[in-house]
Amino acid sequence: MLIAWHIGRGSAHSGNGRVRFYRVAGLSVASEIDLPGLVTIDPAPQTDVTIRWGAAPERLPDATASGATWQIAGKQLLFRIPDIARFLLDDGREILVARESEAATADVPVFILGTVFGILLHQREQVVLHASAVAVSGRAVLFCGASGAGKSTLAAALTQRGYPLVTDDFCALTLDGPGAPLAQSDGRQLKLWGQAIERLKLAPSRGEPVRKSLEKFYVKPREAWTAPLPLAAVYILREARPPHAAGLERPNIVDAALLLRRNAYRPLLVQRMNQKARYFRAASAIANAAGVFHLTRALDFDTLPQVVASLERHWVDLRLMEAA
Repeated sequence: MLIAWHIGRGSAHSGNGRVRFYRVAGLSVASEIDLPGLVTIDPAPQTDVTIRWGAAPERLPDATASGATWQIAGKQLLFRIPDIARFLLDDGREILVARESEAATADVPVFILGTVFGILLHQREQVVLHASAVAVSGRAVLFCGASGAGKSTLAAALTQRGYPLVTDDFCALTLDGPGAPLAQSDGRQLKLWGQAIERLKLAPSRGEPVRKSLEKFYVKPREAWTAPLPLAAVYILREARPPHAAGLERPNIVDAALLLRRNAYRPLLVQRMNQKARYFRAASAIANAAGVFHLTRALDFDTLPQVVASLERHWVDLRLMEAA
């Protein structure tokens, strides 16, 4: 479903206060915590995930795996952002949030919509890539890369060209059946640094800061896609510097599968949650069903128009769209 961006009024009241309803990565979410940057929806017949304030523990006594900020015990995972909050994720169905500082309450949502929800999708055995995505002729095109690779900036430039936003930051994929994998959309807003907003002339669409301590803001795209889309292509972003020249190239299927695995969202947890084999199988399926490409370009706003033009030419070659 294609929508012009708007903010809905999907909310209700429970014994604990107002509950808002959202769709994140194809899942219906009921949350006691306001989640800026998402479109609210009407209450769904069935809720997939609930988010609420509560007494998340400081540790899991029966933990079988742990890191500096997380512990796993059975179907539960405890994740901590020091001085912000603790998040207890239960079987991919519930997120219990305990504040560690009242002053940091406003920062809680950005962690829920990033790392915390990404972990929850891993609990649900979803394939999750660190990617932003736009819709091209009714199919999803993904841009993968580490933080700072320019995924959101490139997606923003493409939305200005009329390509609806599918998702930002991470993208969950469903691999049911023999067809192309499906990219799950949620119509979230973009998160862009102030410099990108200025250079792309997006100030009229700028919303609230993502965090008060950062010059990063929510930005409403012109249009957003809110239904699953078949995957058409995945571009792995890479900076143009020796020995890599600017341009597009297609790696062989083995390298493509490895690249997709490396671009899993929070790849260390993929391994610790025993999902490494699943990701290799999924990566092979994605490489076979959709094109995987290196997109090498300068990290320079002045070259963005040329990058967008090269992508559009490539989509014509891939028969995703017709030549202008």
